[in-house]
Amino acid sequence: MKTYQEIIEWLLNGDVSIQYQTNKDLLNVDDVNLQKRIATEGWGAQFLSKQNPNGHWGKRYYEPKWISTHYTLLDLKNLRIHPENPIIQETIERVLQEEKGPDGGILPIGTVQLSDVCVNGMCLNFASYFNSDEVLLKSIVDFLLSELMEDGGFNCRSNRSGAVHSSMHSTISVLEGITEYELNGYHYRLEELQKAKKSSIEFLLCHKLFLSDRTGEIIHKDFLKLSYPSRWKYDILRALDYFQYARVPWDSRMEEAQNVLNKKQNKEGTWNVQAKHPGKLHFEMEKAGKPSRWNTLRALRVFNYFKKGLFP
Repeated sequence: MKTYQEIIEWLLNGDVSIQYQTNKDLLNVDDVNLQKRIATEGWGAQFLSKQNPNGHWGKRYYEPKWISTHYTLLDLKNLRIHPENPIIQETIERVLQEEKGPDGGILPIGTVQLSDVCVNGMCLNFASYFNSDEVLLKSIVDFLLSELMEDGGFNCRSNRSGAVHSSMHSTISVLEGITEYELNGYHYRLEELQKAKKSSIEFLLCHKLFLSDRTGEIIHKDFLKLSYPSRWKYDILRALDYFQYARVPWDSRMEEAQNVLNKKQNKEGTWNVQAKHPGKLHFEMEKAGKPSRWNTLRALRVFNYFKKGLFP
């Protein structure tokens, strides 16, 4: 196995966004000049170059899916491109003004114009990161809080097909949005959002991140596949990386998921991208089945935060 320092050096030889996050999250060096380079080099520059003259990506806000404005903005946020980017901020402002439905949420769907909970959780995530006007976020917050379920989480089918049990997919998307909103200093209905955050974290923990709370069986085998980008889909690394980002204290119910993640480490100390979510891409950041800087970075963030070393 490579040493920890050798893995760090390997990460630092990656895209500038990986370099920035490695420095910030693993070496405790927040290099703003490095962060600003994400917009002009590598993956960040490639995403920005795909923007249409009308300010959108793809055909429209949510089509085609992975190259749409919605998912491109999420990708840019996850690169940690500098949040004070006027091109991105202008696009988000237009989205927040033009894409809302009667229920206040983004992307109204169907003849009854009901918004999707997952989409709104993701939108709150990137809009908060890029410091959108709180006034424009209020109706999204209202919509999300109106969809909080009795078991503490969220489900994108709650307002469309009468779902009565929360979804891991929807819950993690909303959790990421709430946490980004909280970290960036927003105040509107914050106490209620924090309560929803607490209950949603408990929802994930009571399932030990991937197990049925009724049978103890694996909920879905895909929850154990380490994909990146995650898109709207849940997996254990996405959950664990969220916990470290939100500074959630260690809970013994995380143990089984961390053990699974540990076993997926390659002999040389890296982690692979195990699967890709099919669909048209702007470009491919990493290949499935190969050592992944994204997954290695995220796994190391998790193990470092919870002080569970995997290197000699």
